[in-house]
Amino acid sequence: MSTISDELSTTTLLRFATAGSVDDGKSTLVGRLLHDSKSVLTDQLEAVEHASRSRGQKTPDLALLTDGLRAEREQGITIDVAYRYFATPRRRFILADTPGHVQYTRNMVTGASTAELAVVLVDARNGVVEQTRRHAAVAALLRVPHVVLAVNKMDLVDYAEPVFAAIAEEFTAYAASLGVPGWGPGGDPQENWCTAIPISALAGDNVVEPSAHMDWYGGPTVLEHLETVPVSHDLTGCHARFPVQYVIRPQSAEHPDYRGYAGQIAAGAFRVGEAVTVLPSGRTSTIAGIDALGESVDIAWAPQSVTVRLADDIDVSRGDLIAPADDAPAVTQDVEATVCHVADQPLVVGQRVLLKHTTRTVKAIVKDIPSRLTLDDLSQHPAPGQLVANDIGRVVVRTASPLALDAYADSRRTGSFLLIDPADGTTLTAGMAGASFAAEAEAVTADDAEWDF
Repeated sequence: MSTISDELSTTTLLRFATAGSVDDGKSTLVGRLLHDSKSVLTDQLEAVEHASRSRGQKTPDLALLTDGLRAEREQGITIDVAYRYFATPRRRFILADTPGHVQYTRNMVTGASTAELAVVLVDARNGVVEQTRRHAAVAALLRVPHVVLAVNKMDLVDYAEPVFAAIAEEFTAYAASLGVPGWGPGGDPQENWCTAIPISALAGDNVVEPSAHMDWYGGPTVLEHLETVPVSHDLTGCHARFPVQYVIRPQSAEHPDYRGYAGQIAAGAFRVGEAVTVLPSGRTSTIAGIDALGESVDIAWAPQSVTVRLADDIDVSRGDLIAPADDAPAVTQDVEATVCHVADQPLVVGQRVLLKHTTRTVKAIVKDIPSRLTLDDLSQHPAPGQLVANDIGRVVVRTASPLALDAYADSRRTGSFLLIDPADGTTLTAGMAGASFAAEAEAVTADDAEWDF
């Protein structure tokens, strides 16, 4: 295992997403991060300056660095998820700037689904609003490991500490109702799910450089926190899972008997000689060899792409899952999950769909929609009959053939799935198998240090 730890110690990539209500300043914050960290090319900055002057603005509108769609610039809002890549000497970043409108909640789900940190912005003048609670709940539902509560526009409230403290306290109370462990504003990022930071994205206070107007705040700036927050989602510590993507049978004179199963390790690590089970068939074998980048290796771990060779000739095809024999997930045809509906057409009981889980796609039918979640107060609306765009609710799906799913609480990779329209291939719903945060909230205690991702 030391080999894995040594390899991971060189990893400096952080995926994070921004979220918040409309006009809270998400795009301006992102633009400020890019500008002040000197991650903007000269021609990009000149284009933004020219666009700002043409709109009668004396200073560059840094929001234009991320709002690239014409409709976004015309309306001054973010509509689609904008991905940006930048780096500092300490870490590389992949940023998803997500929209704030209620009707684009599904875009926030998309951007945060792979994030290791979410920045939730709050306008200091307005405090915690419904969309703030919605985005915090989505971050908790998706089990994003870290959250930054960025209380923005502090310059418009005279940099008043009581305003910041009241917002952080209100957000804390709501987070506690989500059952989030390790909560605490402005504390040690090693211990807290959320760190609250007072900022002014427009003026640059506490974004990259510490603010001269808020000497009462002694915590990190946004960039300092992003550079130092631990990436706690260690895939090698999860249950080992290897979805088969392709069967390699060259049947050539050089390799007449070669049979390998190629794919990307979703979680955990595999070793030569390890006993494994192939699901859903349940057949067992041992790993005879692992090929990575054209060479044989003794061990491989997530997220490496490898070819696994088994000691026995058993029936293995695309969509099968290879797992340790003593740690294999349960196989089921009845999937209970929390879902976010992302399509414009509703999801209804009795609807026939395709369910895509890792590399396996099977026919399925929606048996029941027990409830729809109201995110502002976490109340359950029983038996809604359907889910419309941006709705989050519970569903029960029956599949035509067995699936090997983990609970999403155990693995974000192998506990998630998509429901797809079989007629045109449209993605209908993003699902998270197992219990939701609301069902688990009562089981969370003050001693819990972190979720088991």
